[in-house]
Amino acid sequence: MTVWIEHDLCNGCKRCLKACPYEGVEIRDGSAYILERCTSCGACLETCKQKAIQTDARPRAIPDFSDREGVWVFAEQRGGFLNRVSLELLGKAQELAGTLNQNVSALLLGSRIAGISDTLMEYGADNVYLVEHTNLKDYRTIPYTDVIGELIAKYKPDILLMGATHIGRDLAPRVSRRVGVGLTADCTELSIDPDERILLQTRPAFGGNVMATITNRYSRPQMATVRPGVMEALRKPENKGNVIRHKVSLTQKGIGTKVLEIVKEAKKVVDLSEAKIIVAGGRGVGDAKGFKVLEKLAGLVGGEVAGTRVAVEEGWIPADRQIGQTGQSVRPELYIACGISGAIQHRAGMMNSRYIVAINKDPRAPIFQVADWGIVGDLHELVPTMIHQLKNA
Repeated sequence: MTVWIEHDLCNGCKRCLKACPYEGVEIRDGSAYILERCTSCGACLETCKQKAIQTDARPRAIPDFSDREGVWVFAEQRGGFLNRVSLELLGKAQELAGTLNQNVSALLLGSRIAGISDTLMEYGADNVYLVEHTNLKDYRTIPYTDVIGELIAKYKPDILLMGATHIGRDLAPRVSRRVGVGLTADCTELSIDPDERILLQTRPAFGGNVMATITNRYSRPQMATVRPGVMEALRKPENKGNVIRHKVSLTQKGIGTKVLEIVKEAKKVVDLSEAKIIVAGGRGVGDAKGFKVLEKLAGLVGGEVAGTRVAVEEGWIPADRQIGQTGQSVRPELYIACGISGAIQHRAGMMNSRYIVAINKDPRAPIFQVADWGIVGDLHELVPTMIHQLKNA
């Protein structure tokens, strides 16, 4: 790409000087001149009202994707049990496919797992691409990538969604590289642009301080991963779909790795995405003793205790109870936030709660902006009062 100046048109307005981030332009004798420091970034082009700055670069052409159809969801299963996030993604896929007037499909890989197809169709899948093979019994990156790559090449989907689980975070980038497309990880919102009819993928960026919306105009499928608990599963008992079996040839030699033993962690990890009520604490709780009080409140309402990143770093609660951008994402019926300021990193993990109750001494705390009910006061006085009243109710 080359940039040059048509001096007959330049009026020396200096707009290009202000726009250039590399000091690659200077004004001499009332006209702009391109210097050797110019990187041809093009930042100056649109600032020139006189159209004196010219370039030989041409806009990148958007390929014809009219043959691409369908919103696909990778149905993650282990030992024949579906991961909940797959059903949540099918719920979002129904919304996206409805806007695009396309079908929803699920990719189901494994061994002797055909029975899961009924559940996937019950949650909105119009088609289930079923691949059964003994070498797919346990998840391994290479065979799963090979199979999904084959399916994409044969059936040409428009969108492919995966859960941001341990498996999804390993598989999604491998598949995107295999088929030569981009990938947006850890999305918190997905929608369709009404004009371009492409997928708008929103995720936290710059440490969670801003929300970035990313699009993919030049390749297909459009790929994204979404954290568990962000989307809502939508059950459609009347839905009847098709099971499309796809045969593959997989050899142990081609796979390269072999699962010798699966050792399950003895420690029970709390899945907060399944909790209907969550009592969460932040810096304002003060210490581990403060969380013992929150545990009493959670026990009375049949909920789970959770917290912010600060609470985990201080050692007040285990890491598996952290909610937020770097923890779990949840959508309970009731979320009680105690002593939580409401930074965007935390809100990203609990914004989808049906009802939010916030308790904080600071009336200007950001948490009140998203709360359905807010109580301004000292949680060390209010929470014991709530416990007392619940016990006497």
